[in-house]
Amino acid sequence: MPLSYEAPGTPPRADPLPAPERAAPRAAPTAAGAPPRRRWGSAWLTGGLVAVLVLLVLVSAGVGAYEIPLGEVVGSVQHRLGLGGAALDRVGESVLWNVRLPRVVLALLVGASLGCAGALMQGVFGNPLAEPGVIGISAGAAVGAVAAIGLGLTFFGNWTITACAFVAGLVTVGAVYLLSRNGGKTEVVTLILTGIAVNAFAGALIGLFVFFADSGQVNQITFWQLGSLAQATWPKVLAVLPCALAGLLVAPFYAGKLDLLSLGERPARHLGVDVERLRLALILVVALLTAAAVAVAGIITFVGLLVPHLLRMANGPGHRFLVPGSALAGAVVLVAGDLAARTLAQPAELPLGVLTALLGSPFFFWLLRRTRRKQGGWA
Repeated sequence: MPLSYEAPGTPPRADPLPAPERAAPRAAPTAAGAPPRRRWGSAWLTGGLVAVLVLLVLVSAGVGAYEIPLGEVVGSVQHRLGLGGAALDRVGESVLWNVRLPRVVLALLVGASLGCAGALMQGVFGNPLAEPGVIGISAGAAVGAVAAIGLGLTFFGNWTITACAFVAGLVTVGAVYLLSRNGGKTEVVTLILTGIAVNAFAGALIGLFVFFADSGQVNQITFWQLGSLAQATWPKVLAVLPCALAGLLVAPFYAGKLDLLSLGERPARHLGVDVERLRLALILVVALLTAAAVAVAGIITFVGLLVPHLLRMANGPGHRFLVPGSALAGAVVLVAGDLAARTLAQPAELPLGVLTALLGSPFFFWLLRRTRRKQGGWA
């Protein structure tokens, strides 16, 4: 027992903890603010996702009713880039570059947009059940598309449905935000409840258009709502590319503020975060990403909900990896889903939105049960 001087009359002090009971020092944080083990885990996970995505892109480009061997796909791409390789025959080149690759690239953009939007929504709302559809983006875009079909609008030619869906999605988000605003600020609960009300109203409008539509329009409305990439073309890719790139490039810059916001609104304000401005900026980014994705692909569910959960389970809740990682994982999920939709029921094609819901809902239920059992709540 170590000797120490104590003044007369003072109560005896507790002995210091023995050496084995003292807390072990934590690993020194890196420059990025994360322990080395977590940083290397992020690097390995990112590398694995990139490798899987490249493989899926090549396989998806070659598999279908007209088979193209993997080596010939790589050779054709090299030939187009001037890096050697060899061109395919006329039919093969047409199938690869006019049918398959536009669809694969569109799946990349839509999946990345939905995955990133889901991570941002869950960070902004502080709720693992949040997804872009919560604030009415998907439902609003659906109203725009259904209205264009039901009213027979053609002022943009083949782009009329896409343009109406995109504009209606953005307008719906703006309406939800303005209706939720009170006293110069918005609250998470008010945003969610307003989004639920707007979703219900949008559903009623869709039902009204379906009621007055003829049989051909009803079929078109139904298949649009099921979600699909079957009509992918290079012009559609170019239409969604600016919105997707803008949102995906801007989103990671808010990762640090989202980490602070996860501590709570009051601590985040004390740490210098303008919560209201952050919420508005990220809702605009989410609206841009989701409206563009829904406009070209229809309603595709569960990607923005499940992908961020999977990455949290694998690498923790830090948004510096979660936001870009969700974009990468969302692209992987949607390219794989579209490949399955094209090949599982050949020569027919499954609707992509139906497939993601069929696989996503049981998985989400399993995730809910697992998290509640092991952690007593959502991580």
